[in-house]
Amino acid sequence: WASFDEAKAAYDKIIPRVTTNKEMQELGFDPFATPNIKILTYLDVMNRFLPNTSIKKEDLDTGILGCIEAKALCKAYEFSPQFLKSKRYGNVLFDLLNFSRKTRESGWRFDALIVVIDDIVVYKLWGGTPNIDQTKEEKKPLGPLQSAEDLLKDAVKPPSFW
Repeated sequence: WASFDEAKAAYDKIIPRVTTNKEMQELGFDPFATPNIKILTYLDVMNRFLPNTSIKKEDLDTGILGCIEAKALCKAYEFSPQFLKSKRYGNVLFDLLNFSRKTRESGWRFDALIVVIDDIVVYKLWGGTPNIDQTKEEKKPLGPLQSAEDLLKDAVKPPSFW
């Protein structure tokens, strides 16, 4: 997807208890062709939705409950497509000599969880960051010597067997 809106539009076409695994893949949610997709087992789903004893199975959505009961027939897919662009700015000399590095990141990240039991989507959930715009500044007062200082610490450290 080229944008957050495109990813969300594809996600919106997935209908729980109607969409098949093949249809989901045709929409771009293919764990073997799309990057940044994590495949979860029913145990992972159980740990995510029942993290402690204060949450009971009766409180869960029927799709999640069905996944836990279906065990090996259930798979969940955690999608995290993103587009991030980094641009460095500021004093070029300070950046090259490692005194100060300023970076601006922009882009988007879409997160989705889709639960499938026996080839049918039973649950979906989405979130994300439609508009990422952040600035990072890294300062090293010693510049190029600062990393040398870290190397010296490691060099003079006594061996672990002492």
